[in-house]
Amino acid sequence: MSKRFLAIVHQETSVTGRIGDAFAARGWAEDKRVGILGEPLPEDPREVDAVVVFGGPQSAYDDDPGMRAEHDYVERVMKAGVPLLGVCLGAQIMARVLGAEVAPDPEEHSEIGYYPVRRTADAHGFFPEQMYVYHWHRDGFELPRSATLLAEADGKFPNQAFAVDRKTYGIQFHPEVTARMINRWCTHAPYAWRYRKGAQSHALQRRGYAAHDARLGRWLEDFLDHWLEDEV
Repeated sequence: MSKRFLAIVHQETSVTGRIGDAFAARGWAEDKRVGILGEPLPEDPREVDAVVVFGGPQSAYDDDPGMRAEHDYVERVMKAGVPLLGVCLGAQIMARVLGAEVAPDPEEHSEIGYYPVRRTADAHGFFPEQMYVYHWHRDGFELPRSATLLAEADGKFPNQAFAVDRKTYGIQFHPEVTARMINRWCTHAPYAWRYRKGAQSHALQRRGYAAHDARLGRWLEDFLDHWLEDEV
């Protein structure tokens, strides 16, 4: 029987992109659910072999039943010891579950497009010395007390990746993006994103994709091999 990963997304139109493709290439089945819209999640987190919580237009500090339920579920996944990866909003939800603050930049800066991040002294091979990664967010997270910072950046959003243990990771950026996803986000996201401080133009994002995507894709493959090593 093939391994199965739960993909928690936050819009009916969301796709898992390169992360989903990488799992499929490893023989894993994808179970995609929009829990925040009321779609039920597996009662026992151990029914799946890994969980990936993706990004979305919501904020981790939204006080509504769907977001509260997702926080509760993420906490249950961590307590069950199921491998967990949080991407952007997913990482911010994890940070809040672990007691850290998540908030927008007070001066309303965002990271939208390709920005450089670098490994920390504690990264131990998790990350290259420096790499450009794709962002689409306006919220940042403080480092949870129980977590180790793996990647950082200059500017308004210094915390970029953390680990709680070798099964539990949160990353602020989007390694799952494809060229098609970037084009769709730039075309269909609320028009106001174009006016945010720190938002790169669609053309600049396309150039960033051409320059940096191959390296980001190789990092994702290496990371998944490390993260899923005991689950294969």
